[in-house]
Amino acid sequence: MLTLKNVSRRYGDARTGTLAVSDLSFEIGSNEVVTMVGPSGCGKTTVLKLMAGLLSPTDGSIEIDGRPVVRPPEEIALVFQDYVNSLYPWMTVAQNVDFPLRRKAPERAIRRERVKTAIDSVGLGGFEDHYPWQLSGGMQQRVAIARGLAYQPKMLLMDEPFGALDAQTRADLEDLVLRVRDTFGVTIVFVTHDIDESVYLADRVLVMGPRPTFIEADLPVVLPSPRDQIETKELAEFARVRGDVYRRIRRSSEAMRTEATRTVTA
Repeated sequence: MLTLKNVSRRYGDARTGTLAVSDLSFEIGSNEVVTMVGPSGCGKTTVLKLMAGLLSPTDGSIEIDGRPVVRPPEEIALVFQDYVNSLYPWMTVAQNVDFPLRRKAPERAIRRERVKTAIDSVGLGGFEDHYPWQLSGGMQQRVAIARGLAYQPKMLLMDEPFGALDAQTRADLEDLVLRVRDTFGVTIVFVTHDIDESVYLADRVLVMGPRPTFIEADLPVVLPSPRDQIETKELAEFARVRGDVYRRIRRSSEAMRTEATRTVTA
């Protein structure tokens, strides 16, 4: 569905600027959940913005369904980490979910049905007339997910969406993500710092190498479905993949620290 071919990205001058992404190539298939995990500062969010068409590659190409990504594609919706600032506080839950649809679906009846379906699917039925400031953090992030679903994208990009939430709320929303994939058939790319989360959600884990980032490993995750927060994480296969991911990230983190030390001393 989405293909990156030899993608590089520099900030600043196209030849001499800071190289954030180097010669990155991978594919995302339809209906997959692919997680991206790596050391802090390695460039995960930059890669996600490239996929979303919010940044242009310095070199290489990005295609969705065989078409070049030169601007944010209609097929993609993005859920940000900062749910507080991504929702309009003067709009109700229903109005926030409806807002991106006004251009795509001008008919009010169609929009109302999409909004209701999306809100119900994230467990917020009955909260349509509440404002974001009347909701908990986990509920606000559910609104952000509902807004993406109402848009009916083929692909949902999620940038560390649960990083600021408590452990139980995070677990509940992880299970929501998997239900969303099964219910709507949407492809999901999920950036996270949490290794357990990266394995629990994924069909594949992309482990990102140290900056300038590259794919250090593309690991398949073969775990039974439906997944369960307790039973799945007690499986030997879960522990094996988790250990593999952790060792790779630790090596990348050490490489980044070594490079930073070398740069300072130089």
